[in-house]
Amino acid sequence: MSLVARIATLTQRDALTAIGIALSAAWLFLVALFWLLAPESEVSEGGIARLATVMGTILPLVLIWLAVGMARALAVLRAEAEDLRQRLTLLRDMAATRGAPPPRPAPEAVIAEDAEPLPRAPVVSRPAPRPVAEQRPQGQRPDNPPPVHVDAETLIRALNFPDGADDTPAITALRLALQDPEHTRVLRAAQDVVTLLAGQDLYMDDLPPDPAPAAVWRRFAQGERGSAIAPLGGIHDPVALDIASNLLDRDEIFRDTAHHFLRHFDAMLTRHLPQMDDAQIAVLAETRSARAFMLLGRIAGTFG
Repeated sequence: MSLVARIATLTQRDALTAIGIALSAAWLFLVALFWLLAPESEVSEGGIARLATVMGTILPLVLIWLAVGMARALAVLRAEAEDLRQRLTLLRDMAATRGAPPPRPAPEAVIAEDAEPLPRAPVVSRPAPRPVAEQRPQGQRPDNPPPVHVDAETLIRALNFPDGADDTPAITALRLALQDPEHTRVLRAAQDVVTLLAGQDLYMDDLPPDPAPAAVWRRFAQGERGSAIAPLGGIHDPVALDIASNLLDRDEIFRDTAHHFLRHFDAMLTRHLPQMDDAQIAVLAETRSARAFMLLGRIAGTFG
């Protein structure tokens, strides 16, 4: 938990403790007032009456401090949830390499500036200035730019993410691909997954897969499932499989993010794989996004 979250939590806990002490003191004051002002004839000396009196005095105190304890625990949980959101935001702002090992120079500023990965809301990109000869046709709405065509090579380069601040072709490809809403969804889903895995020291560059034939990728894109497409789960690193499996089992945020990514990457393959040749499919399978897809798909049972 961050220092600010800890200070806020301690402040809330101290305030709740003070409230509990005040309520307890008020209750004890009322009990004492009752004993002082009650007529002696109403004060019974029987054992059952004494037990009822003791329980009536102690039970409200127990309930007060039980409520204080629950409120303090809730304050801690809220602080931890806020800290977790901040950590996820930090992870999304990191790793311009999207899974490459950290020694590479200053990657995070490039993607944070160019790809703007943090918001989940749909991205409205700013179209480049057009020459006078290409002015917008009459009647076309200014806030509805024409669809951006992204060829297979540009998409593949974007799915691999830039290697650093000097990787201009990849940065340009990523910026262009993010202008298409469909590509934005799969790229951001891939970014989230690869960044979360990198937070566990699990980098896609360290996980070269066993290559699967292009025909297997095509059968998967056509909707075939089962043992015929099992070669797509080509990552066999036991440490990587164990880390990713534990995250899927125990981390609800990662599990939701991973399944979101698997759906969008599957849909992207269905749309674009028929237009790719075998060489392009082989390059696509080596991208960091595809490696994450093969790793998570293997654990989730996507490949049979």
